[in-house]
Amino acid sequence: MSTVDTLPWLNPSRAAALQQALAERILVIDGAMGTMIQQHGLEEADYRGTRFAEGFDRDNVPDGHAHGPGCGCAHDQRGNNDLLSLTRPDIIRAIHAGYLAAGADLVETNTFNSTTISLADYGLQHLARELNETGARLAREVCDAAEAGTPGKPRFVIGVIGPTSRTASLSPDVNRPGFRAISFDGLRDAYREAAEGLIDGGADVLMVETVFDTLNAKAALFAIAEAFEARGARLPVMVSGTITDASGRTLSGQTAEAFWYSLRHAEPLAIGLNCALGARDLRAHVDVLSRVADTHVSTHPNAGLPNAFGGYDETPEDMAKVLREFAEAGLLNLVGGCCGTTPAHIAAIADAVAGLPPRVPPQLEDAA
Repeated sequence: MSTVDTLPWLNPSRAAALQQALAERILVIDGAMGTMIQQHGLEEADYRGTRFAEGFDRDNVPDGHAHGPGCGCAHDQRGNNDLLSLTRPDIIRAIHAGYLAAGADLVETNTFNSTTISLADYGLQHLARELNETGARLAREVCDAAEAGTPGKPRFVIGVIGPTSRTASLSPDVNRPGFRAISFDGLRDAYREAAEGLIDGGADVLMVETVFDTLNAKAALFAIAEAFEARGARLPVMVSGTITDASGRTLSGQTAEAFWYSLRHAEPLAIGLNCALGARDLRAHVDVLSRVADTHVSTHPNAGLPNAFGGYDETPEDMAKVLREFAEAGLLNLVGGCCGTTPAHIAAIADAVAGLPPRVPPQLEDAA
């Protein structure tokens, strides 16, 4: 057990409530944020709002500011969904509320790309800490309001830490296999800033998700541990990887079993899989995790595979039917949806798993 694992909880009552809920039932995670944002048909002006209307960030004008790279002026912001937490918080709140009304127990913050690494693509890397804190705060407000209406059903905020747009294990240049576009310490610094913001914003759990490179995940978990040690207290942590194709492996080449054993030392609250595939294609890999992981297992798959237009065709009923089979087989502790899913999908999934017992993590002998 590491030093971090012996730290007290940052919010003991919330951690206890989450553990109790996990022992009693299968918990439901929300669905896709991007899918719901797309339905609003937002334009560049919506993303910029008044704060970024003139190109630069009115609240953070760099010394000696000149329009150009690095200030956000030269970048289109349309598609920068995380920025909407600042410019259209009404939309983000409504999406969270819609998922809670559909039966979600946990909602994910709108922070998937809120690291300096990913935000650099928009020239807004200086917003990383603020976006994480604001994203967590918005989700916290909506969860608290929902919980006040039904005090017997706690709602939890998952602080999302995405994979970034870089990989530490693979070269982006086929002619230079030894080249890396990011270092471990570069990832560590970016993840630390994101984690600090999520904690300050009121997240109940931190989730390192859509992991395609386990080395990236190790950097994130290292950074999170540093943040906890600095505060002298911790939050529960979840990890969710992504199987990229029919090979049954992550992009960095690991099977689901290898993925778990590479990260088991972090003692996460839950290990799981999300994105890339639909529920039916994820079944075999979730089954493996369920057998080898002595912690909770989660999955939030896509609504099937993307069609020719980049959309997702799996209906709420079809997806819920498959995920009910997961639950009936004793594979699940947490379940939700990723790309292409909506409140209708989450409502169907919540109904499908209601009353079914949660998976009981096995007591495994330590391999050491």
